Amino acid sequence: MYGPSHPHPAHHYDRCFKNINSSGALRVELKRRLRALSESEKLCQAHLLAAQVIEHPRYQASSRIAVFLSMPDEVQTAEIIKDIFQQGKECFIPRYKPGGSHMDMIKLASYEEIASLPLTSWNIHQPADDDSREDALSMAGGLDLIFMPGLGFDKTGNRLGRGKGYYDTYLEKCTHHPKGKPYTIALAFKEQICDMVPVTENDMKVDEILFESN
Repeated sequence: MYGPSHPHPAHHYDRCFKNINSSGALRVELKRRLRALSESEKLCQAHLLAAQVIEHPRYQASSRIAVFLSMPDEVQTAEIIKDIFQQGKECFIPRYKPGGSHMDMIKLASYEEIASLPLTSWNIHQPADDDSREDALSMAGGLDLIFMPGLGFDKTGNRLGRGKGYYDTYLEKCTHHPKGKPYTIALAFKEQICDMVPVTENDMKVDEILFESN
């Protein structure tokens, strides 16, 4: 775990990419590392992270939570989503618009309905464009917490995404909501932790990174 109140010891960043200083080259290396992970290792790390999330004070105090639906090379969020509904919290999932960086967080009615949602070109389920559901930012409630994916992260909270800018654009939009920007927690495999992630002025840091630290 890395966060403002949980600074992470430097020795856990020995798996850094010290000679990679461009985002493109770092993405290539991180994708290579993710491809090398076995399914059992990914599931093991995801299970440990779900347990951390469920005990996390920010999660327990939040009632409106946004969480990504995982691609094969991302931490699986199924356990977290199930717990959100079991705890009576409200769950929102991304709806991406192709050809740009626009994304909304749309309310999910239940974990079971995910399988019935249309698939995107990335093979991710999401509500259709004409599916009229609650948009998290269209209501005064906004969001309390967002769980974020990414390709790589560093110990200062910098995040390397897939180059589309969906989350950076969305978080900037959140700053204009009456409730303000929600707390952000990135979910990462330990292999995604880097010494330094190259960023631009438009990249927004995450508040905390959860990953297996042993």
